Amino acid sequence: MVVPELRPWRAARPHVVRIAGAVRPRLARAADSVRPHLARAAAAAGPRITRLARTVRPQTPRTQRTWQYTARAATAGLALAAGVVTAAGPWDSSGQRKAERDWAAAQERAGGTDHHGTSATKPTPPPAPSAPAVLTGLGGAGQAVKAAPNGKALADVLDPLLTSPALGTRNAAAVVDVATGQRLYGTGSGTALTPASTTKIATAVAALSALGADHRLITRAALEPDTGEVVLVGGGDPTLTARADADGAASLRTLADETAGALAQRGIREVTLSYDTTLYAGPERHPIGVNDNLAPVTALMTDEGRTDDSTSGPAPRVPDPAAHAARTFGDLLQDRGIKTKAPGPSKATTRAQTLATVSSPPLSALVERMLTHSDNDIAEALARQTAIATGKRADFAGASEAITAQLAELGLPLEGAAVQDGSGLNRADRLTADLLTSLLRLSADPTRPDLRPVLTGLPIAGFTGTLTSRYSDGAAGVVRAKTGTLTGVNALAGTVVDQNGRLLAFAFLATGTADPTTAQTAMDKAATALAGCGCR
Repeated sequence: MVVPELRPWRAARPHVVRIAGAVRPRLARAADSVRPHLARAAAAAGPRITRLARTVRPQTPRTQRTWQYTARAATAGLALAAGVVTAAGPWDSSGQRKAERDWAAAQERAGGTDHHGTSATKPTPPPAPSAPAVLTGLGGAGQAVKAAPNGKALADVLDPLLTSPALGTRNAAAVVDVATGQRLYGTGSGTALTPASTTKIATAVAALSALGADHRLITRAALEPDTGEVVLVGGGDPTLTARADADGAASLRTLADETAGALAQRGIREVTLSYDTTLYAGPERHPIGVNDNLAPVTALMTDEGRTDDSTSGPAPRVPDPAAHAARTFGDLLQDRGIKTKAPGPSKATTRAQTLATVSSPPLSALVERMLTHSDNDIAEALARQTAIATGKRADFAGASEAITAQLAELGLPLEGAAVQDGSGLNRADRLTADLLTSLLRLSADPTRPDLRPVLTGLPIAGFTGTLTSRYSDGAAGVVRAKTGTLTGVNALAGTVVDQNGRLLAFAFLATGTADPTTAQTAMDKAATALAGCGCR
């Protein structure tokens, strides 16, 4: 018998073992420190438990054993809780981790546990729970934030790694202290190079700032009152799914259920079905041509036009995703008692009556999925949605113009930058390491919580997305970064917490690389060196 739950455990086991090995000494010290307190607590509670036992009726031997097991379990639970709390520290008197307090102070804001005024006049919210290194954001457990790395010391560490022949004929790098914005290291950081999929960081920031993190993409079915035609209107949601398990995505099956119900209420059992993709304009095919990394860019598709059961990565695509989605919708309506004719392209009029709608997950979730899995279909969709939101034409050129305009409005350094698409598949894209680190720092700004999905969507080294199989012997769980790979091009941009608890943003770009694997290894070594660097 195959137990599905065991598969993720087998995959995660090496990482769990490493984490357990790292925290075991700290938990042992914590247990030693709390053992005297637990002994005193047990001694004090003993008489009370004795008196309580005398007040109840005589118990059977089996019931007595149950009481004993319960008492032992409670004691073990207290010990574990005390150990975890001690290991997660240090804590200040108000219950906040000192690393978090010190980082807040570095922002020159009120900080601390009182976010609304003096503690004497306002209630104090409970502190956020701490987490192990895989979710480290601002400082390691048990370690307060110290001064930023020294630039000279950092250069001594990074220069030998970033001059590796594996990084090709031209490369650039930048490292920035997120708290202060100070650039700690730079080599060619203002030189615009091909960024590959790290372009998605720019796309994410532009889309979130233009549309908002809560924005959703709507797919609807509408009835033309004059002709009785049902129009499936695409809203630009590439994650719309026709699969039985929608897994949080908008479901074409749900749309068919509600559409069939609405038609039945009107006494309609046969319709002409058409589909509307006019939300987008211009050519559907990306300049790279037919490619398993990207479906034709259209406002209507299901499951990204994939012909297999995959949800990410390269896969064969249907040649006309909109027509395929409409045919699938027609089949679903047939299954629900509504006869349909073969669908064709059309455009819903302003008189069309909406029968049913389904909504995508919020934009924040789409951004995270795009970054974690380097999803090109979502990237191109968000680029066009940015164009629509800012009044630009929803084609490749208009989307590129919209992204650039949004970044300029945010005051980001755009000298030399050229955005040609949303995904980074276009080799004419150009970004600088300075721009990438500026995008990451802006996304970490506490005053811009709408941009936080840019950071939370970054793959976690050794654990998620495009970094799942990397960093097996490096900074697994500590580095979070967006990867980028084209033939002869490699890139890595993300965040890392150094040994002093400083959150650093970094970007490495390389052009003219001969082997993608050795180039990735060289960049991973540089990111790992940042994680292990006190560099004072």
